[in-house]
Amino acid sequence: MARGDLLLALVQSGAGGDDLAFRRAAEALIAEEENKKHNVLASQLTDALRRKRSGATSSVTALARNEATRGLFHEQEPQRRLSDLVLPVEARQAVSQLVEEHHRRDLLRSHGVEPRHRLLFVGPPGGGKTSLAEAVATELAVPLLSVRYEGLIGSFLGETASRMEALFDAVRVRPCVLFFDEFDVVAKERGDTHETGEIKRVVSSLLLQVDRLPSHVIVIAATNHAELLDRAVWRRMQLRLDLPYPTRAGKIEWLQAWTARTGVSLGLTPRTVADRLGRVSFAELEEFALDVQRRSILSGPEPDSVAVVQQLLKQWASRASVSES
Repeated sequence: MARGDLLLALVQSGAGGDDLAFRRAAEALIAEEENKKHNVLASQLTDALRRKRSGATSSVTALARNEATRGLFHEQEPQRRLSDLVLPVEARQAVSQLVEEHHRRDLLRSHGVEPRHRLLFVGPPGGGKTSLAEAVATELAVPLLSVRYEGLIGSFLGETASRMEALFDAVRVRPCVLFFDEFDVVAKERGDTHETGEIKRVVSSLLLQVDRLPSHVIVIAATNHAELLDRAVWRRMQLRLDLPYPTRAGKIEWLQAWTARTGVSLGLTPRTVADRLGRVSFAELEEFALDVQRRSILSGPEPDSVAVVQQLLKQWASRASVSES
């Protein structure tokens, strides 16, 4: 049976003629039924909510809707956990609080408050933004939907805004994490004189759609270029986190956790490896560790860990010098 607070909100908003509140209550009800694996009922409620007043949605229309959303996002079952990541203390604390808000949303709603669900991650490439988005999805036990810009952005006037509307319509009735990597692609500053009117309309449409999403859809936007974002984006994001390059201590912590988790020996101390690698991102650190694991496996049942790691460190030093030149 559905929660009483949702049914009450549904009836009150319907009786009062508040269409937006009615839609949000209905979407929250659908999301709850999906969480309970009442898929048939959730599907029926979704169809009823989308049905036009003039009559039922035809199967042709439903098919067209499915075609319209194909290619707009990539869905995956998240694997990374929050405990697997090395994060700044403030970021870990903030994300943990957000996860708690969603786990205890019933208590919040009993006081008329919704959990936060709009996040912005800022930091350099490979700093862990995508991994953190996946970890949030894992902790909330919901799918991770990564927006695909090649399917979202069209070449004709109004096409992008139309596809964006289809994207948000598709995700709003299910609990999920909707992830926008490189968010500046679709949320550029509207005051930029070099941008076209079409881009400005897309940004306005995007922000409006984000505002209308229910709290069971967690929007996470990530960017390497915060200075390019429209100023209104900052106001809408309820949680803004900076994910910089890992510190020396962060790299050591990551390497220690990786060796403990995989059982692969580095031969050298994590401190020595971290210092020899220099300024690398978490993504590069993981790539190096996987290189070590591959070479260790291929070197036989008793690999010379020191030789393996020393050889790879030389290769990485050579790669770093090439990238700097």
